[in-house]
Amino acid sequence: MSKRDYYDVLGVSQDASKEEIKKAYRKLARKYHPDVSKEENAQDKFKEVKEAYEVLSNEQKRAQYDQFGHAGPQGAGGQGFGGFGGEGFGDFGDIFDMFFGGGGRRRDPNAPRKGADLQYTMDLTFEEAVFGKETDIEIPKEESCETCNGSGAKPGTKPETCPHCHGAGQLNEEQNTPFGRVVNRRVCHHCQGSGKLIKDKCRTCGGDGKVKKRSKIHINIPAGIDEGQQIRISGKGDPGVNGGPPGDLYVVVRVRRHEFFEREGDDIFCELPLTFAQAALGDEVEVPTVHGRVKLKIPAGTQTGTHFRLKGKGVPNVHGRGHGDQHIMVKVVTPKHLSDKQKELLRQFNDIGGNETLDEQHDSLFQRMKRAFKGDA
Repeated sequence: MSKRDYYDVLGVSQDASKEEIKKAYRKLARKYHPDVSKEENAQDKFKEVKEAYEVLSNEQKRAQYDQFGHAGPQGAGGQGFGGFGGEGFGDFGDIFDMFFGGGGRRRDPNAPRKGADLQYTMDLTFEEAVFGKETDIEIPKEESCETCNGSGAKPGTKPETCPHCHGAGQLNEEQNTPFGRVVNRRVCHHCQGSGKLIKDKCRTCGGDGKVKKRSKIHINIPAGIDEGQQIRISGKGDPGVNGGPPGDLYVVVRVRRHEFFEREGDDIFCELPLTFAQAALGDEVEVPTVHGRVKLKIPAGTQTGTHFRLKGKGVPNVHGRGHGDQHIMVKVVTPKHLSDKQKELLRQFNDIGGNETLDEQHDSLFQRMKRAFKGDA
């Protein structure tokens, strides 16, 4: 049976670069590795891919292959390129170290590792988000077992190094195959990869070295925090492993809606209802703000949609960069239920000149629109 062209095996062109050949090889080796692939004839395909790469990744062998083909420089009667029995194929170690970025190598099970981070969602009122607050929360979290000091072993004893993996947490299994010696690394099933064995387990934690508790934590919510923002509290997550540092706690904020105020960034917005008389004659009114009541002068003839700004009466910036403003939008309220006397007075107002005033306003608006269409505005 004739061999397939090595370039076809790897799916690259004859002018492919070394990097392209290596990339194609890693992809196919991952796909057909006998310990991973479930495809039919995966072992034969893997062998073919390996052989093609061995030749094309070597400049000298690639040049000979390009000139002489599979027969090699010695001709059809010679050894040619040999296949998997050739140089470099007898002992290629743990194949996962080559193809999977060191996937066959497990991290040191005894190395210190940081504990897991935790998240807590806190609901705040509108005012609490504006001014901040200090409070205590309780969260369920893992803590180091005080009985065994986190070792998992019964007091007076200590964990022993696993005699099967010698503390490595993994076992090497060597196999002699038709295409060379393969070393496969497996998690040690005796110690479940920890590298340690506990003969006498702590009764409090059952050998885990950790226990679940409700932990009280003091939280300082900064003034000006907004919906969806979070606070990081260092070291208040789950405890570390093998003496590693604890994780962190992230407090995510949710802010309840206010019945009168709305917030955009550090600014606060609200509507101010005025009666027809207040808007027409002018007035001085009290406006609520998160900082207390403020007097606001309403000029005579104020219309619906008029905007007032109260500088510095908004939300304090969470980073300490001053305060936002409060924006007030006027809404003139038309009364729905009038007494006979009120109706009569409004008729008198209309007879005296109410229509003329309205006509003047309409004329003024018409003139502005006319200039805008002409481009004179």
